[in-house]
Amino acid sequence: MQTVLETDILKKITFLIGTVQILEQAKISPVRPLFDEKVVSFLDDVSKEIMRDREARAYSDVITFAFWIRKASVLKLKERFAAKDDMVRMGKGVIFHISPSNVPINFAYSLVSGLLTGNVNVVRVPSKTYQQVKIVTSAINRVLETYPEMRLFIICIQYVKDRSVNDFLSAMCDLRIVWGGNQTIADLRKSPLSPRSGEITFADRYSLAVIDSDRYISIDNKEKVAEDFYNDTFVSDQNACTSPRIVIWMGKHIEEAKQVFWKTEHEYAKERYHFQSIQGINKLMACCTVAVAIPDAKVLPHTDNLIVRVQVQELAESLMEYRDNSGYFYEYDCKDILELWPLCNDKRCQTIAYLGDKELFQPLLQSGVKGIDRIVPMGKTMDFDLVWDGNQLPSMMTRTIAVM
Repeated sequence: MQTVLETDILKKITFLIGTVQILEQAKISPVRPLFDEKVVSFLDDVSKEIMRDREARAYSDVITFAFWIRKASVLKLKERFAAKDDMVRMGKGVIFHISPSNVPINFAYSLVSGLLTGNVNVVRVPSKTYQQVKIVTSAINRVLETYPEMRLFIICIQYVKDRSVNDFLSAMCDLRIVWGGNQTIADLRKSPLSPRSGEITFADRYSLAVIDSDRYISIDNKEKVAEDFYNDTFVSDQNACTSPRIVIWMGKHIEEAKQVFWKTEHEYAKERYHFQSIQGINKLMACCTVAVAIPDAKVLPHTDNLIVRVQVQELAESLMEYRDNSGYFYEYDCKDILELWPLCNDKRCQTIAYLGDKELFQPLLQSGVKGIDRIVPMGKTMDFDLVWDGNQLPSMMTRTIAVM
């Protein structure tokens, strides 16, 4: 029976998937094994449902998500992460997911991670209106009509930031997953967890791109490179932690490559990106700030404010304090990969997108840098994986039952 306080708290919650009754039952709902067959089938049907939605085709992030959860893709994940011993891996129980407000599709990846690991999932989706959220939640609700047993495992909610709701959901969960930056983590940590509950946090991060100018010049289809870089950066307004903020140039044809690369990128983005005046103002402010803070920083000539580039002469440890978004890039000409040490030794450094040879980074990794969790080809920075920010989620989101 609900207390008066619980009733008041539940009134603050809007349910996109699930009901009050399912949320109340979450604590006693059973868990499932890692990569349960019913879950795999359910996700495959959700994928098909999204693919049939004509509106979904307008959102590359939604289509990428649908592609990721299809059965063939999930079975590849199972091959990588399923138990290969006599141990039994089951869901931990209830996972309370807090998704970021500036990456619309993140909530869906977090939810699927919880489903594949056998958990009951309470997912706070962004309060901001995103069509991607509507497309995915609507598809899930339609598929749930034929998978009634899956209803207990999926609760997607919205609520205005509220300490009492955070307290309520944190107290009932077995694992709390917080996406969305340092301040969000600090706010959630005011809400205590039960003694045996755990937490995974994804704090503020930054990423960079490394381009071998010689390799770039040799590529015939440079528009494909522009598309890949666009997907890494402009699609998320550079708000994703995976989006490169600085472009590192290497090789013997740097100046030639720059001219072609940025001209092609500008033409590609201009046809697709909705640029707002406030973004230009923000970039101007960022330029002024870095000009004062970083010696010899130079704003490179540009015809409009769609792409703003700032050349730096050194990779100061403080450089990423002055990052901006929506097409604002620092550039650095590099002779030795170990010059990236100041940026990559920072634990906030997450992803390196590369165009060239990934073996180039071995000396940097072997030097013992404390940052860098991912090194991926350009165009793949937004691709989600069950290893994220150095965390192997299947291990952290399940409990292992020793069977001797």
